[in-house]
Amino acid sequence: MTKLTMAEAEALVDAAQTAARELGKAVSVAVVDDGGFLLVVKRPDGARPLTPNIAIVKAYSAAVMQRPTKMLKGWAEGNPGFFASLSTMGAHPIVATEGGVTIKRDGEILGGLGVAGGTGDEDQEIADEVLAALGYELEFQAWGVPGKRG
Repeated sequence: MTKLTMAEAEALVDAAQTAARELGKAVSVAVVDDGGFLLVVKRPDGARPLTPNIAIVKAYSAAVMQRPTKMLKGWAEGNPGFFASLSTMGAHPIVATEGGVTIKRDGEILGGLGVAGGTGDEDQEIADEVLAALGYELEFQAWGVPGKRG
């Protein structure tokens, strides 16, 4: 079983903050391991105070649910009662929003990356760009739809 190294986690955070600066945004970025445990979180000058916590929750959700957080939207909307109860089951709430991506390489889940501080679309763009640039996988099979890719 491959583990995400601290050097890889720091590279993801640094690349995400560089991409955010290019968009003119100050974003907090968090990386967790495959169990949702925090490896790195950074809040740069100018990022709002709550953004590190939001980034951690996005990263946690992407890691433990083993899907990018934007893929959870349909489930959250289709079964809101159960989805809301997930917030009490783990160390952090589970969120269904843009900006939380699952870190996957060679088909193996390594952790989660969370970006917070831009719009949802900006957070997602930064996260996807960084994972692609650093050689991680971006495709995940949708739940409940055989053969459909999400």
